[in-house]
Formats: sequence, structure tokens, C-alpha cells
Amino acid sequence: MENWDEIRTAYQVARKGTVSGAAEMLGVHHATVIRHIDALEQRLGVKLFQRHARGYTATEAGQDLLQVAQATDDQFTQLAGRIRGQGEGVSGDLVITSLDLFSGMLTPIMVAFQNENPEVNIRYRTGDRVFRLEYGEAHVAIRAGSMPEEPDNVVQPFMSQRMSLVASEAYIARHGRPEGLEDLPNHKFVVFDNEKSRAPFGIWLRERVPEEKFTYRATDNRNMLDAILAGAGLGFVISQELDHHPELVEVVPSDDGWSAPLWLVTHVDLHRTTKVQAFLKFLKAHFKQNAAA
Repeated sequence: MENWDEIRTAYQVARKGTVSGAAEMLGVHHATVIRHIDALEQRLGVKLFQRHARGYTATEAGQDLLQVAQATDDQFTQLAGRIRGQGEGVSGDLVITSLDLFSGMLTPIMVAFQNENPEVNIRYRTGDRVFRLEYGEAHVAIRAGSMPEEPDNVVQPFMSQRMSLVASEAYIARHGRPEGLEDLPNHKFVVFDNEKSRAPFGIWLRERVPEEKFTYRATDNRNMLDAILAGAGLGFVISQELDHHPELVEVVPSDDGWSAPLWLVTHVDLHRTTKVQAFLKFLKAHFKQNAAA
């Protein structure tokens, strides 16, 4: 496709809304982005974007072009992801995604798997958005909550992730330990900075503690753990963290209602590849061994 670079540039400008954002995504100079947009508009004889102080907004003609560009870009991404996963051996990139909450639990397992398979390059992706297996953005996803229902995915039940409500010894020394559930509203809390979170433990907490007691909010779970360890307040951690941080104290018994089911998700086209099956087998064996211990 003769003009694909220019079309791809226009697509990224539409996604990011700015020349600088598109340049960063594409790894080119901002002048290249402007040159591509100008050349494409001149070739087509229409304006694809309205320029304004805050950036670029696609015109109606631009939207028509970008729908085609997005479909083409998605197809290329999907093809590349599937090609990367078609190797017969346990080697090359293995892309795994989960909530960052599970990093502490999963990272030692991924490293152990890599030690046994030194030709594997681990790429661990966490973040706010859901990485799409159908577009090759990940080989294996560990998802929490209700059973994923995306078409063409293989979904397997994995485990139920228990949560614990904890405080640091430093916090307890200053503020005391809750004397039961009824005493929780008298304490400070570290919470996730997302009032719309559907995490079971978050819903449970919002039903029992007034919002003004959520005195420390963080954007990811690593930040939350750091704040809890520093004594900012009570907070939820996955129960396995208690093994790594003896300075954390469970302030009330763990409740089954805080737990969320975890699912192993793979795309049907990659599910049977040697690399993916080897990792799934290794992951399941690790947790089976720990459950029996």
C-alpha cells in the first residue's frame, strides 16, 4: 500500500489528538507527522483534521478514512501476534497480562518459568485497559471477576483470590487496632482511586465506611501497598502479601465475600501452541503444589 505510512500516521493523530502524541507512538519526529498529514490531505483533496489550540480533531472525511485505517491496523496487529505465537518450541516472546494487583504473585512464577526455558522472553503487561487477545496483544490473560465472554477465547477457571484487610504495625502503634467490624468507620483507609471499581472488597468497604475515611487514594495496587506499609491507613491486599510482609497485621478475619474468581484466558488460535501450553501447565502446577502445602 503506497501511502500506508501516511494513513497510519493520520490514524495515530486521530487516536492521540495531538501531533506530539502520534509522534511518540510511531517513534518519529513531530515534523514527520505534520508532513504525512499535509501530504495525505493534498493527495485526497480534502481536510482530514480541524486544527485547534488543543490538537487535531478528525473531520467527517477524516472519520471515513480512519475507520478503514483502524480495521487495517487491527488486522496487521492480529496477524503479527498470531505469527509470533506459532512457533513450535518454547522460545521467543511470551506475553502475559493481568491486573497489577497480581504482580507480586505472578512475577516469581514467570521468572521460574523463564529459568526453565531460557529462550523465552517474558513480556508482562498490566494497566487500566484490557489487552485484546484476538489482536495478538497477549498470549495468556489472567482475568478477575465474572467469566470473560469474548468470542474465540478459551476460558478456564483458575483460582479464587482471597483478600485480607490489613494495617501496618506502625499504623496500629499510632491509631490502635479496630475492635471489630463496627469500629472500622473510626479508622483511616487506603483505597484505589476509582469510585466505580466493582472489586467485591471495594464494594463491601464502601457499604460500611464513610467516604471521608478514605484518606489516601492511589492509582495502582503497588502504590496502595506502599502506602499501607508506610502507615497511611488500613487497606486490602491479596492474602499472599502477608507472607512477604510480616509487618502487616490482619485487622479482621478474611471474608469469602471479598474474594474474586480468577480465569485463565487464551485465544483459540494460540491455545494449543507449545509455548502457551507449557506456561499454563507450569502455572497450574505451581498453584496446585502451593494449595497442597
